[in-house]
Amino acid sequence: MDLAPDLGCTSRAGLNWLLHRAAQKLGAVAQEAAARHGITTRGQIVLSALASEEFQRTQLALGHALGVDKTTLTAELDRLERAGLIMRKPDPNDRRVRVPVITEQGRVVQREVEKLHVQVEREFTAGLEPAEAHALRELLERLIAVDHGPDSGSCM
Repeated sequence: MDLAPDLGCTSRAGLNWLLHRAAQKLGAVAQEAAARHGITTRGQIVLSALASEEFQRTQLALGHALGVDKTTLTAELDRLERAGLIMRKPDPNDRRVRVPVITEQGRVVQREVEKLHVQVEREFTAGLEPAEAHALRELLERLIAVDHGPDSGSCM
């Protein structure tokens, strides 16, 4: 009698499906964590980028750094601004250009959601040995860093 767990389609799935499914599962829980603070995971990525900035950059430069088109970034910045988590200031070099800046309230939310995301990741990888979780992260970082063709993804 075979006592192995029934893996369904995962036993025959390609790497693309496995990575996608793992990302879906982790992403759904991370999204719930962010929603507890009234933002999306995308919003958290934007807040984290702004919180880690040593210098201010324009919306266009931020979008480029995150690999996000102007429309998507503008919509996310609009939501964050309405929530009081960022503000957009005129660029001192070009008043037509806007520079998104995280507010103190935005920093608080970003830190709280970051703590939740760390907890979510820890719970997601709880079935792995610590060395396995570390190896998984390192392997994924290496796969992402290798040039396998055009980079069609974004941080969001």
